[in-house]
Amino acid sequence: MSAPKVVIVTPAPTGSRAGNRNTALRWAGILRKLGCRVRVATQWDGQRCDLLVALHARKSHEALRDFRARQPDSPALLALTGTDLYRDIREDARAAASLDMATGLIVLQEAALAELTPQQRRKTRAIHQSVATSLRAAPPRRKFRICVLGHLRDEKDPFCTAKALPWLSDSQVEVVQAGRSLAQTMTRQAARHMRADSRYRWLGELPHWAALRLLSRSQVMVISSRMEGGAHVVSEAIAIGVPVIASDIPGNRGLLGSDYPAYYPVGDAVRLAELLRQAIEDRAFLSRLAVAVRRRRALVDPCREILAWKTLLREAGVSSG
Repeated sequence: MSAPKVVIVTPAPTGSRAGNRNTALRWAGILRKLGCRVRVATQWDGQRCDLLVALHARKSHEALRDFRARQPDSPALLALTGTDLYRDIREDARAAASLDMATGLIVLQEAALAELTPQQRRKTRAIHQSVATSLRAAPPRRKFRICVLGHLRDEKDPFCTAKALPWLSDSQVEVVQAGRSLAQTMTRQAARHMRADSRYRWLGELPHWAALRLLSRSQVMVISSRMEGGAHVVSEAIAIGVPVIASDIPGNRGLLGSDYPAYYPVGDAVRLAELLRQAIEDRAFLSRLAVAVRRRRALVDPCREILAWKTLLREAGVSSG
């Protein structure tokens, strides 16, 4: 029996460090391990395949539509992003239609199921993004480093941590932010924050290995997003063991747990500063965050993600040997 052909469609082009591209490449590696022949593309080019996996309901709508028209009996899985779940499927007709066309849906954490109808939930599976790394938390001793990782775009509320700095008087505190600016307005804002407070540094985009090293060498990571499907950087913090302070959104709760002790209201820089000050001054609190993160480590085990895909292939009727 020949190996099944799988095409993974992601709107992020070759060379991009966008989350969707990273997810597509990791899934491609998993599917190859499971015996599939896999191609990652930005569109479906009409070549027959045994399974289409599309990331992003709105941006991959055309690929999903064309595939279902040409291969109506073949399975097509749609992975839902944060903008899909928490905005587009209610505001964009193409995104909503994509959910109906897909034979199966993928979400990156269980809290996302609450955004779907009962009919949609029945064909949805949660696959937690895994992390393979030997890095462990090793923060500096003379600085309290707070890192913020992710591209600078509005959905990430990227400067909430910089805005919290004026409420932190400790001169040993530093905020190090890494991620590509997606707009000139974001670049200018980052420059203004650096001029206003020397404790804030924006490094621009880093290679993945360098971003992971920065994460491992921080006392705390802040994830300040307004919406997330399930940020891989949170999974990375869990795998490495770095405490997280997170905006109170379903995508973060789905990864860190509903009882995680360090959520703040979206966009509330003052409350974020209070949590950061507590982490800086109260070692017991910081230790409690570290323990809470370590308890989630099994969630990001690569073996778990491989098993989830093996099950999903079987449910889709795709034999991988």
